[in-house]
Amino acid sequence: MDYINIRGVSFDNVNMDEAISRCYELMSTDGAKIIHTPNAEIVQMCVEDKEKCKLINAADLIIPDGAGVILAGKVLGNPVKKGKVAGIELCEGLCRTSGQKGFSIFFLGGKPGVAEKASQKLLEKYPDMRIAGTNDGYFKEDEPIIKMINDSGADILFVCLGVPRQEIWMNANRNRLNVKIMGGFGGSFDVFAGEVNRAPAFFIKCNLEWFYRLIKEPRRIGRMMKLPKFILGAIKDKIIRKKYEDMR
Repeated sequence: MDYINIRGVSFDNVNMDEAISRCYELMSTDGAKIIHTPNAEIVQMCVEDKEKCKLINAADLIIPDGAGVILAGKVLGNPVKKGKVAGIELCEGLCRTSGQKGFSIFFLGGKPGVAEKASQKLLEKYPDMRIAGTNDGYFKEDEPIIKMINDSGADILFVCLGVPRQEIWMNANRNRLNVKIMGGFGGSFDVFAGEVNRAPAFFIKCNLEWFYRLIKEPRRIGRMMKLPKFILGAIKDKIIRKKYEDMR
């Protein structure tokens, strides 16, 4: 497996088809495997919080989700050769292919009713998909949720609880869950359910999805400021590394 380190996070250097194939490879092994989909904001969180960095790096598959991660790789001279692998697209890719392989999916997260609506919309699109169950993200105790998921017989678990709650929750409960693989996919259910519109193809193709979201939700400006901070940090890392190399 080809890996690439960007500011302390070890990404799998895969394209979308390879990421989906890797998911099914992991499902053939023992234990519940974890997928993380860090963007620049999440990697910056890892830079600032070493415990969060350990948490992210403990996953079994880490994909580069976001233009900022791709740009940082180029700045550091350590490019992600196969480009961005959007978490929402990986999530949908598993919906598209899992039914053919006989695997069922549990949808966990979002506001009340959103996970169910998202699963039904996806089922209309991919009739072979098998839905094991759904539950919103507004639960206070883990035990009833874990029992519900295990009783459902789900093979795949989509966890949309927001960062870093979803990553912490998956890591804390992986040994109590009987699923084969689980991934944190942020706000994907809202998009699948039609509650939120994803950026038009032009913005996605030009790596400007973040800009579209900022236009639609100006209140995100505080979070978006992590992107320039992240890129400036990558430039600083490159300068420090070059000085170190020149001194050797």
